[in-house]
Amino acid sequence: MQEITQHIAITLKALRQARGWSLDRTARETGVSKAMLGQIERNESSPTVATLWKIASGLGVSFSQFLETPAGTEGTLLRHGRESALVEREPGMHVVPLFPFEPDLGFELFAIELAPGALSESAPHARGVVEHVIVIEGRMEVCVEGVWQPLAPGEGLRFAADRAHGYRNRHREPVRFHDVIHYPRRLDV
Repeated sequence: MQEITQHIAITLKALRQARGWSLDRTARETGVSKAMLGQIERNESSPTVATLWKIASGLGVSFSQFLETPAGTEGTLLRHGRESALVEREPGMHVVPLFPFEPDLGFELFAIELAPGALSESAPHARGVVEHVIVIEGRMEVCVEGVWQPLAPGEGLRFAADRAHGYRNRHREPVRFHDVIHYPRRLDV
């Protein structure tokens, strides 16, 4: 876990400085407090998935940019272990990038696990971002437009992620799902 938080810290600072933004400006653009951004940059705090999404959206970059180094070339087998995973104790979410963002393709793919009873609410992502959630194992619900929709294994849901949305597991077993995130072509990564 220390490796991933250090990578997030370095990436955040590099992206902010490349734009010539102060912590104040970054806080305004992302909706994350200046104090929290400073703690993340100094590797004193590990952001939640929701906070990291706010930062990525405000900076106009992909979520996986904070979790991974750039993807390999076509045909390269990508292996990901716990060092590239973002794990939250609360709300019980484990996010592993399977294919980090590739500008030519405009998408990234994550394997996500939600613990029993877990709820993860997400602020809107950047304008034009679309998610595809496909349940692999277990049952879950996805909230879109304020309506919770149940999903079972093999079922999926596509929705505009540039508005508030959420995921929850109201069952006794964990749920595993894939989340394909498509970005508009204007993404700055």
